[in-house]
Parts: sequence; structure tokens; C-alpha cells
Amino acid sequence: MSEPDSFGDRRPNSRSPSLARPYAWTEGRTQPAVELAIEALVQTTTEGQTLPYNRASAPSVVTQLCLRPRSVAEIAAHLNIPLGVAKVIVSDLLGAGLVTVRDTLGDNATWDERHDLLERVLSGLRTL
Repeated sequence: MSEPDSFGDRRPNSRSPSLARPYAWTEGRTQPAVELAIEALVQTTTEGQTLPYNRASAPSVVTQLCLRPRSVAEIAAHLNIPLGVAKVIVSDLLGAGLVTVRDTLGDNATWDERHDLLERVLSGLRTL
């Protein structure tokens, strides 16, 4: 099965996709049930791996994408959706036990560690 890179068809000369559809996937919610850092790593659980693939289903696409750990920012970039939408979808999947989320830094991380991590995330996003 190939790795999904977006929701729906994206044609090179088509108009930009409407934001209405991603927000419809979150039922208009803009705040996740749990706070997620953009650098938090998301990985599909064993239960999430059993979810049948359907490219029109946000949970299905994200669980396929996260068969290997991905940051919340990477998920948003891969799917071409706003970061807030990605956070809501990941939060819902976490609540359903379909993904796990682990922070990359602890509460006692220094400013330098946080800055370094954000630089690495930014560098990774640029390579997408």
C-alpha cells in the first residue's frame, strides 16, 4: 500500500483546496481535546493498524501515515492541512487508542534544547 500524501485529488493546475473540507473532518472543532506540541511524535498503535485504509477518511490516512513515527507538524505538511486540523485529528485518534503520542522534550528542557528541536523540525519540513 502506498503512503498517502494528501486528502483527495490534487492536480497541478487546480485551484487551492478549500479549508472547509478539513474543518468538516473535525466537525468544525479547532481545539484538540489534549494539548499537542507540534514536535510531538505520533505513531500508529496495533489497534490503529487494523483500521481499513480509506483515503477519504482522515483517521485512516493519518494511521497509515504514522506507521512510522511522525511529528504533528509533519502530519499537517504531508496532508496539506492546517496545523490546528492535524492536532484535532491526532487528538481524536489518541482518544480512540489508534495512535500513541510521545513528547520529544520533557518539562525540564532548556531553552537551547527547545530551540534546537524547533530548528530540526523546521529543517525537516523544508525537505518535504
